[in-house]
Amino acid sequence: MDNQLEARFTEVRQRIAAAAARAGRTGDQVDQIILVAVTKFAEPDQIRALIDMGHTDFGENKVQNLLDRASMVDEFLTRRKVLPKVRARRSPLDSAADPGAGNSDTPAVRWHMIGHLQRNKARKAVDVCRLIQTVDSLRLAEELQAIGLKRDRDIEVLLQVNCSGEQQKFGIPPPAARALAEQIDSMSYLHLRGVMTIAEATENPEDARFTFSQCRDIFEDIRKADITKDRCNILSMGMSGDYEVAIEEGANVVRVGSAIFGSPAPSDSDTPDSAAVESASS
Repeated sequence: MDNQLEARFTEVRQRIAAAAARAGRTGDQVDQIILVAVTKFAEPDQIRALIDMGHTDFGENKVQNLLDRASMVDEFLTRRKVLPKVRARRSPLDSAADPGAGNSDTPAVRWHMIGHLQRNKARKAVDVCRLIQTVDSLRLAEELQAIGLKRDRDIEVLLQVNCSGEQQKFGIPPPAARALAEQIDSMSYLHLRGVMTIAEATENPEDARFTFSQCRDIFEDIRKADITKDRCNILSMGMSGDYEVAIEEGANVVRVGSAIFGSPAPSDSDTPDSAAVESASS
């Protein structure tokens, strides 16, 4: 067991609060910032320990990893006989239309899909996820709508926008974001809760500021257009290397992996696709 996990987790929470304070966000505004712990390179014991610390939100960037992690957590909770509950504060994930949201017991774990989602794997992601953060095309939105229709179930999503302009990154181009938001809003089982972006990976977190400010502008444009009524209230930006800048620019969801769980072993990080995986998920 990593005996530094609690210290790293506490430091991340403290740095989130400090970044929020620099941006003039205090009190409930700080409490409502959702920290998604990205479990790509986490050990099972680390995930279980974080749940024991009361952490609720976890994310994965690949569907199979998501299913494996969720199954492991379910088994862990079942073995403990009593499913732990937390008295949750109201958060951006709670429906703004539901005045009672956030005032009752909520499940111990909420899973977020934070990587590119292929249409043929969408059904499996829906089985597990509380929020799918990476809707980047009309075709994927239509697939999710069809799944919701078949199951008579609402599905909540974020619109992934490629604000960094990198060709290798997924996400809809910024000029097309509002049009896709309007199309999603016309779907009865799909609910657009906000916007997500991934900044370019650089050594200087300040390099991400323009990307984050552009994403915030898109988010605010969608909100002001009243496209999604009062449901659009989530701005997901920032990972281990730049989450503080993201919060300063308005993020209320950050996705943090290595800053909590530690850096991946070289054998993992040296694989051909691992750099993109870490960049896209933590």
